[in-house]
Amino acid sequence: MFLLLQVYVMKYATDVLLVAPAVIGTIFGLARVWDAFSDPVLGYLSDRTTSALGRRRVWMLWSIVPAGCFYVMLYAGPLDASPGFSALWMGIAIFGFYTSMTAITVPHLALGAETTKDSTGRNQLYGTRHFMIGVGSILALLTLGWITSLDQTDTLTLRRNSLTLAIVASLVAVALVVTTVFRFRETTPATISSPLPKGVYNASADILRNRQARLLLTVRFIEAIGAGALSAAALYVAQYVIGKIEIASLAIIAYMLSSTFSIPVWIRVAKLTGKVRLWIFAMIGSAISYGGLFSLVFIEQQMAQIGVLLALCLCSGAMSGCVNTIGPSVLSDVIDQDELESGTRKEGAFFALYNLADKSAHGVTIMIAGLVLSAVGFIPNAEQTFATKLAMCGLLGLLPLICYSIGATMFTRFKLREKEHAQILLALEARSDAKSQAR
Repeated sequence: MFLLLQVYVMKYATDVLLVAPAVIGTIFGLARVWDAFSDPVLGYLSDRTTSALGRRRVWMLWSIVPAGCFYVMLYAGPLDASPGFSALWMGIAIFGFYTSMTAITVPHLALGAETTKDSTGRNQLYGTRHFMIGVGSILALLTLGWITSLDQTDTLTLRRNSLTLAIVASLVAVALVVTTVFRFRETTPATISSPLPKGVYNASADILRNRQARLLLTVRFIEAIGAGALSAAALYVAQYVIGKIEIASLAIIAYMLSSTFSIPVWIRVAKLTGKVRLWIFAMIGSAISYGGLFSLVFIEQQMAQIGVLLALCLCSGAMSGCVNTIGPSVLSDVIDQDELESGTRKEGAFFALYNLADKSAHGVTIMIAGLVLSAVGFIPNAEQTFATKLAMCGLLGLLPLICYSIGATMFTRFKLREKEHAQILLALEARSDAKSQAR
């Protein structure tokens, strides 16, 4: 559901509903502004919730049905409506879907930090989570490949098939989340009984006062802007630069296959190099891989363009597998550090900000893409000027190159490594033993 939203919805809105690229891009950008309010609230409430289903799973259960309904709404807009009404319809659906999914994603991520404090165990847990995301994304891309193989000027067929896929995806999502809720058992940490910061934004402020947390979240935001370029620009580059729109789904499938099946390698390598050093390496690799995609606009032969695109997507996908495995694991270590310093655990609040950084970045990328395409004179379903093609390849290649380079440079200042984390766990254990003896 997420991947189709990121890859397909903007093009669906511009080419099928005839919403201006700048308008739909702005809607995504404003949705990220809304996240700045909703994500911390949902994370804070998740930390403070008590129910028979625990702190996290109750949010997942009650949010999945509205998430599915808003997702179906994305593709159910009337084709004969005015562009203004279509934009309003898409805005309501996008805002509703992202808010509902936040109430699922943040508690789900928080469960990982609570389940184990072992560094390698966290790599394995979040790596497996990303593997399952990869499987779902590959299935989504197969359906995207089918959609893009259809006549792109037949808006009635595109709308009907997109709506059918949205309904199927929503029903599957409901079934999987409900299964997770009733099969998984939460481990509620003892520190839940200790006082939490009063007020939603006080909890976020406490987190941002932590230097390591602030640095990690900033780097995640910057690199996620770059990572969002593939989903925001791939369809446009495939159709208007390469002249073969169906290659976009193959390129992103190559990206996701590499991302998914490289995970066991990264888990093993992290034991040898350390998580932080490996994350920096992955960001440098991503910068190089994405940067090479800018060359597509200068390659004349279509087969050569396709070869370069697929090869670089395999490389950048492998780097993505590392980042998405290591990132939540490192943040979980920061949560342990924060517990030692503050006496409370705030997994929900931490992962709310992490999720906010990720979603906001993707929204910023789509907003930038929409504004750039409008500025260079993009015309749907028509031959584009060289300047427009140059802008499309710049979005796909140069934007990630800049973002990942900045992120890698900044993250060299991150100080919480495996040695320091091991000392934190010992200190937490000693404090817990002291409290037990006192009781």
